[in-house]
Amino acid sequence: MLVNGTWMADWHPVQARDGEGRFVRQVSSFRNWITADGRPGPTGSGGFPAEAGRYRLYVALICPWASRTLIARKLKGLEDLVAVTVVNPVLTEQGWAFDGYPGADADPLHGASRLHELYTRADGGYTGRATVPLLWDERTDRAVSNESAEILRMFNSAFAELAPGRPDLYPADLAAEIDARNAEIYDSLNNGVYKAGFASSQQAYDEAVAGVFAMLDRLEDRLTGPFLLDERLTEADIRLFVTLIRFDAAYHGLFKTNIRRIADYPRLSAYLERVLRLPGVAETVNLDHIKAGYYSIRALNPAGIVPAGPDHVTRLLDRIARRTDAG
Repeated sequence: MLVNGTWMADWHPVQARDGEGRFVRQVSSFRNWITADGRPGPTGSGGFPAEAGRYRLYVALICPWASRTLIARKLKGLEDLVAVTVVNPVLTEQGWAFDGYPGADADPLHGASRLHELYTRADGGYTGRATVPLLWDERTDRAVSNESAEILRMFNSAFAELAPGRPDLYPADLAAEIDARNAEIYDSLNNGVYKAGFASSQQAYDEAVAGVFAMLDRLEDRLTGPFLLDERLTEADIRLFVTLIRFDAAYHGLFKTNIRRIADYPRLSAYLERVLRLPGVAETVNLDHIKAGYYSIRALNPAGIVPAGPDHVTRLLDRIARRTDAG
């Protein structure tokens, strides 16, 4: 991590832990918002109006948090408004790096070799981890946000006049229900797989893995319509999908969440494919980056061996790619 703007020690996945060995996630540091007119959002300072070509999103295709924002960018039609730079999926001793892997980009703004260089550019005394996504204002050369949930929300609303006619992923009449679903799914599942994978005691692991599968079982029972809130696609679906698509390929093996696979849940499997078929969503999923990234975590996989499977996920992605190519 960075301490007062200086990189300290080799990268390690465990950000913090409590007294019982439970994984504790870092709180995001940059919390500004892009708004339609540049006024301040719920947190941070103002001065970030929605403008075409002004902002750049730094992402890792391995990362579910970054992929939330990529999917929102696709569904809201922001591809020509917000640029994207994809980092190398293989984690280095200094965290995320640029270039050097198929599908990874060089940093087009400052020629940085590591993502943490942008963090110290934004704040010379920054202390914390250099995480993705990172939303950058090219005009003022400032960090806007590194909080994925808030980037998803600003993509949903801020650019509405520049990209009209797109689905509202956070409609006012469903806001309370979306917030409730997000909260329970985040704690038990989205972050729950990390709490299992990075647990440093048996008790912490047992708690986390029980929570993961209790949540998956509840979701399997609840899914009676096409989406979490029946007929309407919302941000809650995006937040769930990014964990489900990585589950069998990474979390089931590497994170020891191996009681069942998503493939063992008929409704969740059908739901996963339904979301994956939405226009643009499959373009945000790169199974090679996902596996290369997770299995590069030396604390969990010292030999760095990337498994060959799972075949059912590869076949699903290939099938959808063929249908997309065929129109």
